[in-house]
Amino acid sequence: MKRFEFHLSISPERYMDYYRGVVKQVVAQCDDGANIQFPASLLTKFITAAGIHGRFVLTCDDDNKGADLRRWKS
Repeated sequence: MKRFEFHLSISPERYMDYYRGVVKQVVAQCDDGANIQFPASLLTKFITAAGIHGRFVLTCDDDNKGADLRRWKS
């Protein structure tokens, strides 16, 4: 199982590009410096009036399948 930890800060206006499907993938830099890419649809449950802000953990299997995104509370 792979685990990626990162911070996101996406304004409501910027999220509209994801919502409308103009941008389909999110690219984020992990705490260890690696860049990851995942489907924007995983963010839907985290959207608020203020956008999407916080620390997150993305897990997937060793073949990068079955991605699960969760808010991480440190």
